[in-house]
Order: sequence, then C-alpha cells, then structure tokens
Amino acid sequence: MKLGIDSYSFHRYFGEVYPDLQQDPGITWDMTEDFVPFAATQDVEEVALESIFFPVFDDGYCANLSAALDEAGLERILGWGHPDGLRGGTDEEALADLKRHLPRAPGLGVKIVRMVASSMLYVDEPRAPQITNTIRMIKEAVEVAAEYDVTLALENHIDFTGPEMLQIIEGVGSERLKVNLDTGNPIRVYEDPVECARVLAPHVISTHTKDVTTGGKGGSPSTRFPFFPSCPTGSGVVDFEGVVAELEKVGFTGSLGIELDLIAPPWVDTPEPQLVTQSLDYLRQLLASRPTTAGAA
Repeated sequence: MKLGIDSYSFHRYFGEVYPDLQQDPGITWDMTEDFVPFAATQDVEEVALESIFFPVFDDGYCANLSAALDEAGLERILGWGHPDGLRGGTDEEALADLKRHLPRAPGLGVKIVRMVASSMLYVDEPRAPQITNTIRMIKEAVEVAAEYDVTLALENHIDFTGPEMLQIIEGVGSERLKVNLDTGNPIRVYEDPVECARVLAPHVISTHTKDVTTGGKGGSPSTRFPFFPSCPTGSGVVDFEGVVAELEKVGFTGSLGIELDLIAPPWVDTPEPQLVTQSLDYLRQLLASRPTTAGAA
C-alpha cells in the first residue's frame, strides 16, 4: 500500500474555518506553492487535491500545478463535492457541476475523482429515496467519466453506511465507480469501521485514512461531527490494523491517504503539518509491522 495526504487536512490554511468550532490559524496556503512542497517533504506517493481550494478551471494554474506534482513525483486525485455533494441525489445543479469538473482531470494528470453523494445534513432523512436518486445521478456522471478515462470514487461522507454504499455501487453497475473509504466516518453513522471496510473493500480504490475520538464530556453523538472530531491517525478509536487487514484481503494497492477535519481538543493547538507527519509516522510503523506489507510504504 502507498501513503498519501488529502489537502483537506489543511482546510483552515485554505480559508475554510468551521464557524463556532475552529479558530482562524492566521496562515494562508496555495495548492501549488505550499501544499505540494509540503507533501514532497513527507515521502508519500499520492496527494488528493480538493477542487474548492484552487482555481480548477484556470488552465494556466492547473498546468503549473500538474508540473509541480510531476516534478515532486506525486500521483494525484481530484476531490469534488464538499460539503454536500449531490445532496442525497436531489441537486441537479450539483450533478452538472460534477460533470463540468470531470474534463479537468486529464490536464491535472488525474485518473481518480473522489466525489460525495450527500452529507450529515441528510443522514436522518429517508435513505431509500436518496439511494435511488443517487444511483440515477451517478449513472449519468460515469458516462462522462468514461469519456475522460476517469474513475469516480464515492466517499462514505457521514451519509451512507457500508451496506448502503454497496447498494449504490451495485445499482450503478459500472467499473467507472469505485469507493473512497473514509475510515473515521463510519463511527459518525454508528458503524464499525472494520465492518464497513469488509463490506466495501472489493470496491475501494482510495481512502481517507482518518482517525476520530470523542470531543469530551457532554454533548450528544447525534451531533456526529462535533461529538466525533478527528485526531492524528493512531491516536483515536479506529482499529487501523483491522481496516488494513480487510484491505489486504482484496489486494488493495492504493493509498492510505491522511485526512484531518475538525481537530479534537487535545490537538487543537498543534499545527496541521505536525499532525499529518505524526499520522504518517504511525502508518509507516503499522505497515512495517505487517508481514504482507512490510517495506511497502
């Protein structure tokens, strides 16, 4: 397995600060000038570029970004849909926006576009209509993806459980649709991450290797995001040995891509670069300890 970093780990640096939950770090990053050089120092193989954090429709910018990634020897994924994606299969404008993004992939050297179908805003609404409508929309999107030799990777985004994700994958029925497995989000929908990995592993092409913990005393799990904030990989409650074991069973050779979102209280004053480096160190030790993956990182 490879190691990677999702640029969303630095969402505060790119200007997205969660209202009432985070402080502005006073730091501003550019995808080409700051994120890529940082990733190049981390000895990873892959990065994920969140499309909301750079001018994805600027040909000149994208050419420079692709050249910087080539020089750094970094494979890349393009991320689309933050924060609510297709809104549970109800937003035709969002579908059109996804389709507009897919032709941008070749110029960035991208073969995988991570997408989201919904979010925690819709998780308590009836699931069956969301699944049906999401299948319909993604069927349209994969036709465009095929034109540009792109594979879509659907993320479990605090919206669907593993079995529900599987319904969508099987309902679309295309080799152009795979899974971006987020290892922390199952807990936010009250699901065992290892069981989610077991269900989805045959379809996983990329990951958000995210750990979560609890936000401290008080509050309710129904708030999901604030109650289960993220933390450095290996510091929280996700059983990564179990998750990796499920991925190994199907011969997964993609990336364990670090993602951080809302940082838990014990780490809020630790800079994001340090948290990412700590997470990568943990994964290297984990992979080195496994007979089938020793030395793979």
